[in-house]
Amino acid sequence: MKITEDIIYIGADDKTIDLFEGQYVVPNGISYNSYLIKDERNVIMDTIDKRKSKEWLENLEKALEGQSPDYLVVSHMEPDHAFNIGEIANKYPEMKIIGNQKTFVMLKQFFNIPNLEERKVEVKEGEEINIGKHTLQFFMAPMVHWPEVMVTYEKTEKIVFSADGFGKFGTLDVKEEWIEEARRYYFNIVGKYGAQVQALLKKLATLDVKMICPLHGPILKENLEYYIDKYNTWSSYTPEEDGILIAYASIYGNTANVAKKLAEKLEQKGEKKVILKDLARDDMADAIEDAFRYDKIIFAASSYNMGVFPPMEQFLNQLKAKNYQNRKIGIIENGTWAPSAGKCMKDIISNMKDITIYEPTITVMSTLNEETSKKLEELACKILEN
Repeated sequence: MKITEDIIYIGADDKTIDLFEGQYVVPNGISYNSYLIKDERNVIMDTIDKRKSKEWLENLEKALEGQSPDYLVVSHMEPDHAFNIGEIANKYPEMKIIGNQKTFVMLKQFFNIPNLEERKVEVKEGEEINIGKHTLQFFMAPMVHWPEVMVTYEKTEKIVFSADGFGKFGTLDVKEEWIEEARRYYFNIVGKYGAQVQALLKKLATLDVKMICPLHGPILKENLEYYIDKYNTWSSYTPEEDGILIAYASIYGNTANVAKKLAEKLEQKGEKKVILKDLARDDMADAIEDAFRYDKIIFAASSYNMGVFPPMEQFLNQLKAKNYQNRKIGIIENGTWAPSAGKCMKDIISNMKDITIYEPTITVMSTLNEETSKKLEELACKILEN
């Protein structure tokens, strides 16, 4: 597949993978993107995952049309992009490898490449390599989302090869909107590193960009302002939409009943966007996506072993690890003899930035009753007033 006259897509779709990175459900698979720039000197932009090595090597040979690659640019050393480096380094012994100082430290941990010191081309921020009609310029993007990541700007056709930035779950042939799976991808994989993404966006703002070629997901050619604006919103931890996520972790269904009653009261009072997530059953990555998407969240959980029911503990720790901040939250705990979930949830939340808590914590003693219903009514009013 041609991206432009001189740039050919040589990646592959993976429709059979069950868990991406060993943890994320990908119902529509994933694409591993790789590109070949054909010029006076041919340049491979990254390799792909071992699951599709055979297909990738075939695509590469077909695109080369009997020629050899002169350079391999290594944007990111994660194995879903770097697995085949050793294979083609041996296959094409004259090929040079372009990376930064951190790239080559990691490269030696994964591969034993003959004559690497003579073959490596170590680039620094802003440096350029001319390959004929095209000129490649390199910009460091550390911790987006590994420390060695860099992006490449092709100056002639004004294309950014963005590594994992602007990526998306799903194969290239799936017909779906970009936004949902791109958001889920961003917050679960890159979300911790908002400051680093902001730094990269500032660099991109100085460039005339006509196309973005990520390592996962579709090539972005039109309305680039939309995609860049989404990344700016996400990486600044600004709520994307007004709405209320009610995330609950219920053992026997009583806490679930309380969560659903609160949702009902909010909707009766005119709230148009109320989302319920069962943390024991719904996809955790979806719940994390929604937590970052909306400006308000209610955590409702059962007490368990003098702490909090594990699905909620996992959810909160995941949010903390992903730098969750700048939200309004409410807390509902349930317990039969010694409610402990509220304190446990607050202990984790106390490590998050710029969090406003709707006080007081609502304590449910076992089941939904008239008293609890009144407290939910009061909480619903507070949420809608603020």
